[in-house]
Amino acid sequence: MKMRTIHIKRGLLALLFFLSIVLTLTVLPRILNPTPPDAKERKRDSKWVNSSPYFFDRQACRWLGLCGIQHIKWDAPARSGNKHGELKMMKGELIKLVMGWTEEDGQEKTTVDGWEEAPNEEARVQMGDLKRRGGAKIMDEVPDYVLQHAPLVHLYSGEHFWPSDIGEHVKHMMVPEEAVVLLNGSDSLNLGNLADLNGADKAVFLTSDVDVESRPKWLHSRDGIPVPYPEDENPIEDDEERWGKDEDKEEDVEDGTTWWDVDPEHPPHRISDPRKTKNLGNSKKVWGTRPMVRRTQREKRTLREGVAQQPLSAPAPEDDKNKPDEASGYSNGPAILVLVDKGAGIVDAFWFFFYSYNLGQTVLGIRFGNHVGDWEHCMIRFEHGIPRAMFLSEHAGGKAYAWGAMEKAIREGKNGEKIERPVIYSAVGSHAMYASPGLHPYVLPFKLLKDVTDKGPLWDPSLNNLAFWYSPAPESTLMAPAGEISPASSNADAPTSWFHFEGFWGDDVYPLSDRRQWRLFGEYHYITGPAGPKYKFLERRKMCQTERCRILNSIREGDQISWYS
Repeated sequence: MKMRTIHIKRGLLALLFFLSIVLTLTVLPRILNPTPPDAKERKRDSKWVNSSPYFFDRQACRWLGLCGIQHIKWDAPARSGNKHGELKMMKGELIKLVMGWTEEDGQEKTTVDGWEEAPNEEARVQMGDLKRRGGAKIMDEVPDYVLQHAPLVHLYSGEHFWPSDIGEHVKHMMVPEEAVVLLNGSDSLNLGNLADLNGADKAVFLTSDVDVESRPKWLHSRDGIPVPYPEDENPIEDDEERWGKDEDKEEDVEDGTTWWDVDPEHPPHRISDPRKTKNLGNSKKVWGTRPMVRRTQREKRTLREGVAQQPLSAPAPEDDKNKPDEASGYSNGPAILVLVDKGAGIVDAFWFFFYSYNLGQTVLGIRFGNHVGDWEHCMIRFEHGIPRAMFLSEHAGGKAYAWGAMEKAIREGKNGEKIERPVIYSAVGSHAMYASPGLHPYVLPFKLLKDVTDKGPLWDPSLNNLAFWYSPAPESTLMAPAGEISPASSNADAPTSWFHFEGFWGDDVYPLSDRRQWRLFGEYHYITGPAGPKYKFLERRKMCQTERCRILNSIREGDQISWYS
């Protein structure tokens, strides 16, 4: 009798332990998910689970959150036998990538100019149509202050998937057969006809023409590795200058404008010192309120007179004798610069960075979050040519920082003047943007899932970019953006059809039946490719990609919080 009681107690304990595991695997991910699914997504998820041909697989997925566990294997960044480096893994930690490449190790210097895919005549017709329709504002040039305050991006030292050319990327993409007929007789996909796919009955996913797990050459984009900087041109190292001074101290803040919350319908208006205005409260505790500001005498004069700041001298133009790929920080993967003039001297400069592949991070040696195509961005808001704050994208959200809080690199203009450039960090694999090097945990507790950044190759996107001006339409919304775009004079013939593409830049989420797919803790091994820049909330009033937005006054503060908390 006593033994039976002991067995019953042990059985109950085992049952309770099993139920706690089930609860953890099913409920916890839902609670921690910063972007919970809506009814449509839940319906799609049910269809995804039913794609498995195995009964026990479907039931384990529904009740235990263990989906496709028979597919789990180590997903290495590079395949053995190719020229993309070797992998070393330490148990229980994130992957550690080891480069070991040399100049002779197959590193090509070829430039792929996918922007020539669309005929120049078509681009000129597009621009003419914009003018006739009164659409996007045709701006001849990118303001000097935008390029001079362009970010410098530290890519991870052991990165395997480098900046890509979107023109080259689409050459390796396929579209569903039912959507091919929309290409108006064209036998290939290019940046000049992507928007033709918008007439499809359902969402269009640009799908890789080969199995991405074979790691084709274009996926790695090694020709996008930035040209190294001389060691003496690295960003400043002084801690006080890099991280900013103690932002908790009192400082002088004179009258200014509400530049942090504007659009054409809500222009900035002048305010008084927030310490003298009772209804503004503490800027560190109220979302969307004014950050602390330091202004130079020159900036004060500029704002008082209401005129554009005279820009710092632009870098010397490249000539025929100095090839652009010889410039330090140059990458063959062009950045995309989208400028939004919000009126009253406010200009948002969006820097978009494209990669052909997003390699997810690992939890207990299992990788999650891979997808084909990866758009990341940062945005700098200018007021009369003066940079005020900067937003850094991070997965489905991101963080905004006051300009004075950002790490800066000092660069010298052609006349010897000192130019401040913000320094940001791209995480290994995911390419999420951060303001500091190190570990950046997100979503899961106990730092199980984290991005990693370091001071790897320094990329200067101002040396190779395609620039555009965007004008939102009055009816534009976050879910249904509407507006027109036109190329800047630096690339006047660049096509714009790619910008208006309403589909996704990579494969759809692989079904549960696919040997490459699994889902644990609510996280997929492969997720869908991203939408393009048009869907990154270019119309935003505040600094952030989400409506809830706080402008942080120090990098340390940003390291201590998450954008979804």
